[in-house]
Amino acid sequence: MEDLLGLLRIHVEKGVNLAIRDVVSSDPYVVIKMGKQKLKTRVVKKNLNPEWNDDLTLSISDPHAPVHLHVYDKDTFSLDDKMGDADFSIGPFIEAVKMRLTGLPNNTIVTKVLPSRQNCLAEESHIVWKDGKVVQNLVLRLRNVECGEVELQLNWIDIPGSRHL
Repeated sequence: MEDLLGLLRIHVEKGVNLAIRDVVSSDPYVVIKMGKQKLKTRVVKKNLNPEWNDDLTLSISDPHAPVHLHVYDKDTFSLDDKMGDADFSIGPFIEAVKMRLTGLPNNTIVTKVLPSRQNCLAEESHIVWKDGKVVQNLVLRLRNVECGEVELQLNWIDIPGSRHL
C-alpha cells in the first residue's frame, strides 16, 4: 500500500467499426493489462460498434508503466480471436493530476496529447478539468487489425495513506 500512488479508473465507453471475426459479426470484449494487473469488460454479443460503458480500476504504483488494451472476439468452441490491440501512456494524465488544480471552469483544457507514432491515439486527446477533477478522453486506433477504434475516459482516484504524486 505504501508504494501505491492512487487508482486509475478507466471507463471503457465503446468500440467503433471493429473487425468482423465470426461469419457476419463479432462478440467483442476488452482486456486491459498493466504490469501484473489484468481486467476485462463484459462481452457484447453480435456487435461491431459495442457500447460497454464498463469501469475498470487499476492500482498505480509506477506512473511510467504503459497500459495495454486488447480487444477479443468471444468464441464458444475455440480460443477467442484477436481483434486488435493498443498501448497508451498515463504519464501526461498523471502530470495533470500532480498540478492539484482547483476552481477552474468546467471543461477547461489542462493539456493536450497529440497522436504520434509512439502512441495509438486516433485523434488529439484533451486532458480537461470537469466536475472538480481531471479527466482524459482517449480514442485509440487498434493495431494489428484491419480497422477499429476504442473510446476510453480516464479518471484519478486518490487513496488516503498513499504516497503523494
